[in-house]
Amino acid sequence: MNYVIVDLEATCWEKGTRPQRMEIIEIGAVLLKSVAGPAVDEFAAFVRPVAERQLSEFCIQLTTIRQKDVEQAEPFSGVFWDFLDWIGQESFHLCSWGAYDLGQFRVDCDRHNIPFPESFENHINLKKVFAQQNKTKPMGMARALAHAGIPLEGTHHRGIDDARNIAKLAQIILPVWEEYRE
Repeated sequence: MNYVIVDLEATCWEKGTRPQRMEIIEIGAVLLKSVAGPAVDEFAAFVRPVAERQLSEFCIQLTTIRQKDVEQAEPFSGVFWDFLDWIGQESFHLCSWGAYDLGQFRVDCDRHNIPFPESFENHINLKKVFAQQNKTKPMGMARALAHAGIPLEGTHHRGIDDARNIAKLAQIILPVWEEYRE
């Protein structure tokens, strides 16, 4: 069983940000071939938004993604198929830090008239599992890394960097999750 650790970045604004308005602008993912890892492959791609093409200053500052990064990218309808090809045919669990990423995939699939992959329903909310395992309230990825004694690497709020960091947490969370899920 493979584990696809995904993190999305999306258009956002200081005010008025809601999933139906937002569009994915980066897909970052790390592939684990087992619950304990190690990471064996990565997927990183910018995505050109189509509804609101101009990134807000807030979004640029938060993500460090530049307007030219998304203007030179393919729209979701192209990048998503590349992502699915990268995942491949093996069975997998889609994993993310929280439920947002799964929901945003739904929104963007709907926006682009792409059937939502049934395989994505095999989703693990690592944020929720981490909180249960550590008997804490759910916390952000950066705080969870600190709680686990793992340094945050790369740029926070960049899809591929966050996916790499979440993959480190996943390698701690998933072995325990798998042991107790039966």
